[in-house]
Amino acid sequence: MHDPRHEAAALTVFATALLRRAGVRDDIARDVAEVLVDADLMGHTTHGLGLLAPYLAEIANGGMQKSGEPDIVNAHPASQFWDGQRLPGPWLTRRAFDAASAMARTQGSATIVVRRSHHIACLAAYLPAITQRGQMGLVYCSDPNNQSVAPFGGLTPVFTPNPFAAGIPTSGDPILLDISASYTTNGLTGRLHEAGAKLPHPWLQDAQGNATDDPAVLFNGRNGTLLPLGGHDAGHKGYALALLVEALTAGLAGMGRADPKEGWGATVLVQVIEPAAFGGVDAMRRQMDFIVDACHDATPRAGVARVRMPGERALKLMREQRAHGVLLHPSIMPALDSWARKLEVAVPPALAPSAAVGAR
Repeated sequence: MHDPRHEAAALTVFATALLRRAGVRDDIARDVAEVLVDADLMGHTTHGLGLLAPYLAEIANGGMQKSGEPDIVNAHPASQFWDGQRLPGPWLTRRAFDAASAMARTQGSATIVVRRSHHIACLAAYLPAITQRGQMGLVYCSDPNNQSVAPFGGLTPVFTPNPFAAGIPTSGDPILLDISASYTTNGLTGRLHEAGAKLPHPWLQDAQGNATDDPAVLFNGRNGTLLPLGGHDAGHKGYALALLVEALTAGLAGMGRADPKEGWGATVLVQVIEPAAFGGVDAMRRQMDFIVDACHDATPRAGVARVRMPGERALKLMREQRAHGVLLHPSIMPALDSWARKLEVAVPPALAPSAAVGAR
């Protein structure tokens, strides 16, 4: 038996067609599709095409807008503040990175804060385009509509996982950081709960504050929460990171958890730093290359073949899956089948097993 794989380009065409048939403007549909497929290529299967069916539902009920432009509320030479008008987050975030990248060329660094974006999918998917320009990119995100993570020492949910990511250029593959201020995510816990499965470690707590690996504590009134990064032992660190993300997103936007909820969405900070304005691109790469080599050359502990850099596995997997087909999570295509029938879009066929040889 072989797990079915799909050609990445065919998946992008399929996702774009679904979004277009749902009424999304062509350029927005293409950007959203590309970001989602890139996430799956990198192995972030909870934040790739697994989001497309929920996105389509949001479009159908009016929670996600189909077309329009962000409103630039405030602008300075090195910063802008946008109202995203609840447009699709992947399109808004790509546009914000492009604008910040251009500003950083002349200003040294640039920051854009976006309120009222819709969900922005996989943060790491935006970063290779920035590092390929020799720049450093950062992105922070919170969702004021949801609370699932308890502050350190508490039982009451206050935060979302509050992810943040950074892309750092080197002479080779970039370093890609993509982490959350919580141990795990809502996407993964939801998927495991539906499958009746457990987390690999006790990354949650039940309503009494006991650490657990059972996602069921989050659902059907059991009132559990996600633990901050570090858990019961060192969760003050994840708690501090969550507060930082809140300040950089909702705080700078002046809009967040203190305001009425508007539905699933995101408040986002995008920042681009131009190394040429500081010590220089070549000098930065020399320093980061040294760090990469030192980490790779570090003696691995028992059970570890080799120390990896953040993003190394994702970029390797992306190249392999572009060449040999994307292995989607088994829940993704069945969730999209009904949308494909409704919107009259052909589902791309899986690759023949022989075409996927070498991807394993």
